[in-house]
Amino acid sequence: MKLGKVEFCHLLQIIALFLCLSGMNQAEPSRSRSKPYFQSGRTRTKRSWVWNQFFVLEEYMGSDPLYVGKLHSDVDKGDGSIKYILSGEGASSIFIIDENTGDIHATKRLDREEQAYYTLRAQALDRLTNKPVEPESEFVIKIQDINDNEPKFLDGPYTAGVPEMSPVGTSVVQVTATDADDPTYGNSARVVYSILQGQPYFSVEPKTGIIKTALPNMDREAKDQYLLVIQAKDMVGQNGGLSGTTSVTVTLTDVNDNPPRFPRRSYQYNVPESLPLASVVARIKAADADVGPNAEMEYKIVDGDGLGVFKISVDKDTQEGIITIQKELDFEAKTSYTLRIEAANMHVDPRFLSLGPFSDMTTVKIIVEDVDEPPVFTSRLYSMVVSEAAKVGTIIGTVAAHDPDASNSPVRYSIDRNTDLERYFNIDANSGVITTAKSLDRETNAVHNITVLAMESQNPAQIGRGYVAITILDINDNAPEFAMEYETTVCENAQPGQIIQKISAIDKDDPPNGHQFYFSLTAEAANNHNFTLQDNKDNTATVLTRRNGFRRQEQSVFYLPIFIVDSGSPSLSSTNTLTIRVCDCDADGIAQTCNAEAYILPAGLSTGALIAILACVLTLLVLVLLIVTMRRRKKEPLIFDEERDIRENIVRYDDEGGGEEDTEAFDMAALRNLNIIRDTKTRRDVTPEIQFLSRPTFKSIPDNVIFREFIWERLKEADVDPCAPPYDSLQTYAFEGNGSVAESLSSLDSISSNSDQNYDYLSDWGPRFKRLADMYGSGPDCLYS
Repeated sequence: MKLGKVEFCHLLQIIALFLCLSGMNQAEPSRSRSKPYFQSGRTRTKRSWVWNQFFVLEEYMGSDPLYVGKLHSDVDKGDGSIKYILSGEGASSIFIIDENTGDIHATKRLDREEQAYYTLRAQALDRLTNKPVEPESEFVIKIQDINDNEPKFLDGPYTAGVPEMSPVGTSVVQVTATDADDPTYGNSARVVYSILQGQPYFSVEPKTGIIKTALPNMDREAKDQYLLVIQAKDMVGQNGGLSGTTSVTVTLTDVNDNPPRFPRRSYQYNVPESLPLASVVARIKAADADVGPNAEMEYKIVDGDGLGVFKISVDKDTQEGIITIQKELDFEAKTSYTLRIEAANMHVDPRFLSLGPFSDMTTVKIIVEDVDEPPVFTSRLYSMVVSEAAKVGTIIGTVAAHDPDASNSPVRYSIDRNTDLERYFNIDANSGVITTAKSLDRETNAVHNITVLAMESQNPAQIGRGYVAITILDINDNAPEFAMEYETTVCENAQPGQIIQKISAIDKDDPPNGHQFYFSLTAEAANNHNFTLQDNKDNTATVLTRRNGFRRQEQSVFYLPIFIVDSGSPSLSSTNTLTIRVCDCDADGIAQTCNAEAYILPAGLSTGALIAILACVLTLLVLVLLIVTMRRRKKEPLIFDEERDIRENIVRYDDEGGGEEDTEAFDMAALRNLNIIRDTKTRRDVTPEIQFLSRPTFKSIPDNVIFREFIWERLKEADVDPCAPPYDSLQTYAFEGNGSVAESLSSLDSISSNSDQNYDYLSDWGPRFKRLADMYGSGPDCLYS
C-alpha cells in the first residue's frame, strides 16, 4: 500500500518513539472481553478501554497540525455510529480530535519548559442517542524534550578573593550553571565547565565548577586582580551542545610577605633650640609594599645620645615615625644628637620568615641651631615678705637673671606696671633690688603679685619674665570697733539687772594668735545710774540696766560710751557709743512703740489737742482754696466767641511816638509827655460805640511812680472789661510825645465816640474790608456779647 507524505512522517515519529522508550508505543484501546458497556441508574459496568501516555516532541515548527495519536473503542464497528469527544487541559485550544476516527492533533507549538504534560479526558458517545458507550477515561500527553535551552549562570558575574602566595590547587570560588532542559531525558541538561580566559593562573573542575589556583607564588604586589571567563556547555560538552559564559573577578588579598625598609640609611634635621616641648622635629617612614594590618609598624629609638631628649611615635594613618622633643634644647649645652631608629612590622607571618627580618634600621642626626634667647631668672617664682609698717625705700628682696646665650649680654630690670598699678614697689635696673615706693596696708592688699621684666642691653626685644609674690606682714594699726550697728531698746518697765544688749567687736588686723578684746565703760559713764557693762571674757560684753522706771517723756534716748581694747602689741583701743531708746513694751517685754512724744510735742499737749490743731489747719486750707477758686471765676469772661479767629490773640496798639523830637530809638523821654489830658477812649479790638471807664489825667509825678501807676491802671481796665477776650493778650502801653510842630498824629482819638468820622461805608467795599467794617462801623454794642 502506498503511503502519502503525511503518513510517512507519522510513521517516522512512531518509529522514533519506539526506539526512545524501549518498546513503549502509543496506546491503543484493547478489546475487552467483558459485556458491552451500558449505564443504568447508579450501576457502573467494567471499563472496556485503557489509555496509556501519548508523547509529543516540543518545538514542532511544521505548517500542518502535529499528529499526536489515535483513540479507538472496541465498540466502534467502523460504521460511523460512534462519536469521540476530548476534554481537559488544552482541549479544543491546543489539541483537537476527529470525532469520527478519534485522531488527535496538536495545533500549536509546544514548549516543555512552559508545561511538561497535559491531562485530558476521552469519551465515546453513540451518535444517535448521544449516550456514552464507554466510560470517560483520563490520559496524559507528555511533551518530549529537545535540547533547546543553553546553560545559564544565575548568580554571575562572580567576585572572589584568594591570598597571594597561595599553593597550587587552592580553592577560589565555585560557579554553577543551570539548564532548563529535562535532566531525566538524554544529555540536554548535563553540563560541563571549562575556562576560556584566566589561564595559566587558574583552572576549573569540569563537573563541579570549582575554580582553583594553577600557579604558585602569585604576588599581589606584581598583579593584584585577574578576570576569568568560565563556560558551561550541555550535552556533556559534545559538539552540538549549547553553552553559556560568566565572568569571575579574582582579587589577590595581601599577606605580610614584605618587610619594611628605610629608603635612606641616614637622615639629618636642623632644629632651633627655642622649639617648645612636644614639638615635632622630624617625620621618617619605612617603605612596606604590603597594605592594611600587614603594613602596620612600630618605631623605637634603640641607641644614641638623645634617648631622653627625644621620643618617637607612629602615625596610625600614614605609618610615619614622628620624632618629638621631650626636654628643652640648649645650644650652649649640646649642639647635636644622634639617634638609631628601628622600624618593625607589628604582625609577622611565620610562613615568610625565610624572606629575612621584618625590620630595618636607620640613623637620624639632629643639629641644634643657636637662637638669641631672652634672659632667664634664677627662680621661676620669688617669695618675699615685708611689714606693712615698712618705710618708703625699704629693701624687700633681690631678683637675678642672666643671658643664656654665649654672648652673655648684660641685663636690665623693670617692673611690669600692669601688675603694680598703684606703684607700690620700685626695682633697681642694674642690681634687681626691689624696694617699697609707697606706704603699705595689709588690710587693703595682703599679697602683691608682680612681674619683673629682664631685658638684654644689646637686644631690648629679648625680654624675660620673673614672678614675685610679696606678702605684707600685719601690725596692730587698727583699733577694735563694734561688729555691727546695734539697735538697742529698753522698756519703760525694765527691772534692774535686766540684759538689754549683747555686743561684740571686730578688728581689721590679723594677729597670729587671734583676737582678744576687753570691754568697759568710759570713766564718764562708769558711775551712771542707768546702765552697766559686763565683759564676758569671750570677745563679747553684756549691757544691763541698773534701775527701773524709764520714761520716754523724761528722756527717750540714752548714749552709752563703751571702751574696747585689743590684745595687740602695742594694744589699740577705741570708744564706741551705744544708742539706747526707751520704748513702750507689752507684758512680754516686746517693744510696741519707741516714739518720743516728750520732745516732739510741748509738755502737757495731749493727743486730743494735737487732733484739734490738725483740724484747724485743714479748715484754713479749705478756705484758702475756696477764695482762690472764686477769684479765678470772676476773671473769666461772660461770653466766649468761639468764632473768633485764634490768630487775633495778639492785639497790637500802634500808638504814635513823639514827633520830630522822637529821633532816637528806645528814647524813653518821648514817653514822658504828661501834659496831654487823656480822655476816655474805647478799645480798638471792640466796637467803637462801647465806652470804657474814664482814665484820670496824669500830672507831673516822678517818672517811676508815673509808669507804675500808668501800667497798673491799664491792667485794672483789662481785668474788669467785660468785652475783653477771654484769654491773655499782648498789650502795648506807651505815652505820646510832645513838642511836634504838626501836633499829635495819633489815631487814638479817631475811634472815640466823639469823632466826626463815619466808617459805615467800609461795609460797601466788599468782603476784603469786612474786618474793618466790623471794627469801625456801627454794629452791635459789644464784639464779644
